Amino acid sequence: METLFEDVLEPRCHCLPWFLGSQLAGHLSLRLSQLDVRCETNTKDNVFVNIVASIQYWALADKANDAFYKLTNTKTQIQAYVFYVIRASVPKLNLDDVFEQKTEIAKAVEEELEKIQEAPKANGPQRL
Repeated sequence: METLFEDVLEPRCHCLPWFLGSQLAGHLSLRLSQLDVRCETNTKDNVFVNIVASIQYWALADKANDAFYKLTNTKTQIQAYVFYVIRASVPKLNLDDVFEQKTEIAKAVEEELEKIQEAPKANGPQRL
């Protein structure tokens, strides 16, 4: 028997009629979470740098079904996209330019994560 998502329960005491076949599908936190992504890459002038990107994310209550069933490992998937953006943009810059353009790199990471979030699921997963 496959358990299907029905509702997001607010934090309080709930009665789950297990004898009628109801069961808890799992837990999904709607709290704000932070993921620190450490990425080592080199710059245009061949200097290796360690970049730490702090990503704050949370599941939306109205999209809890998607967050629970369509994402297998949220942290790993976010980390992969952040690596992709950082490793695509930093090697094009000199060391001094990396520090000057950290805002542009952060915007590029944010835009990439937003594209993933808004992408239609019918096309299947995006590949890096």
